[in-house]
Amino acid sequence: MDDWNAIVRPPGSRKLVLGSASPRRLEMLRGVGFDVESRPPPIDDGAVRVWRGSPADTVLSLAWFKAAQMNDLDEGDVGLAADTVCVVGGRILGKPRDRRDARGMLTALQDGPHTTITGVCIVMKGRTRLLFTDSSTVEVDRIPSETLDAYLDGGEWRGKAGGYNLVDRVDDGWPIRCVGDPDTVMGLPMRRLRPLLERLCGGPGPGRTP
Repeated sequence: MDDWNAIVRPPGSRKLVLGSASPRRLEMLRGVGFDVESRPPPIDDGAVRVWRGSPADTVLSLAWFKAAQMNDLDEGDVGLAADTVCVVGGRILGKPRDRRDARGMLTALQDGPHTTITGVCIVMKGRTRLLFTDSSTVEVDRIPSETLDAYLDGGEWRGKAGGYNLVDRVDDGWPIRCVGDPDTVMGLPMRRLRPLLERLCGGPGPGRTP
């Protein structure tokens, strides 16, 4: 792994490329002012099997797998990839396969805490520069059956680790609380990631919200 300080350049000297199709991750980066381009990887991590080691190792492997596909970076581009899983009772929960799988995940998450882990991989010109994970604890109380059924029927569980999106569920009044960085649960640990990206890519652009 390269020395982090050695690859820092003056603000504005690098372009940020997100190796993901996630509109939420794109929104999070743009929301703090980064000029970011989305380039989803050709092969989604859901289409492959990974060795199931520890949850942290698994999520790092998935983030690296996405970043390793970013072969079209220009010299000076900063490539960013991430993956998120939920862990309950030692069991790793990724994205639900179908409605039944989503129900099973959300049922398992009720009446107790679970851990959400996001793994991050930053690359430049195909070379891994930084890998790290961040975790937050989420507590979910009992969800009324009619609320859960309506949610499952609406299909909002698709493409979300553990079958839910934290901010949307809070806004809808679900009995859910987060201890730690809520952005980690949303898919990018912005408290740790933002200062790193600002060192590499420069701060928010003109006219953008810092």
